[in-house]
Amino acid sequence: MLLVHGGLWDGTDAELFWYRPGIVAGLEGAGLKVVAPDRARRPVDWAQDVVSFGGLLSSGVLGAEPVTVVGASNGCTVAALLAVEFPEAVGRLLLAWPATGGDPEVSARARVGLLERGASGVVADGLLAGETLRGVTDAHLVSLGEYRGPWRPGLPVGVLPSVPENPSHQRKTVDALLRLMPSAIELPGCPEPPRPDFGPHRDRLVATLAAFAGGG
Repeated sequence: MLLVHGGLWDGTDAELFWYRPGIVAGLEGAGLKVVAPDRARRPVDWAQDVVSFGGLLSSGVLGAEPVTVVGASNGCTVAALLAVEFPEAVGRLLLAWPATGGDPEVSARARVGLLERGASGVVADGLLAGETLRGVTDAHLVSLGEYRGPWRPGLPVGVLPSVPENPSHQRKTVDALLRLMPSAIELPGCPEPPRPDFGPHRDRLVATLAAFAGGG
């Protein structure tokens, strides 16, 4: 399982998102091999993370079999692009707490934050551009679930909402993803791991991720 943490120019890393809340330990305890690298701290575009994480997929470090890729918040963009760019290596895709894209109010607020943290206007606009997900076209999302012949009947996709929703992770984004990919399934939601109210949800989230990776 390849875990892609959230955050965007805000110092969020794998330690804060996956390790400290106990998610990696829980998944390893369930018998899964887990890799959770850090994303670029200040990416100028989404391609930086796609190249970095794609190198792990293509190098064989994760094994010869297709892996489950879990994207979280803004990491959903990276995870979806990995599934598009490396279809042979991604066996299952889980989009958890997807960050809301294509919303002028949300994007304007996020742009202010990016500029305050040192991003240029060009970089901020490039990172925030998109449709349902930032950096990903809806056509790409539709293509992920399409039948590709007997060898690839369509990528299994799970969508895990933020519960409760918040301005950056809205329910409408989950609904849009489920419409774009009719074969996708909705998984039980919870708060994002870095949030202080996540703790009581850890065991159920670990069980959900493990079951999805196992085909359940």
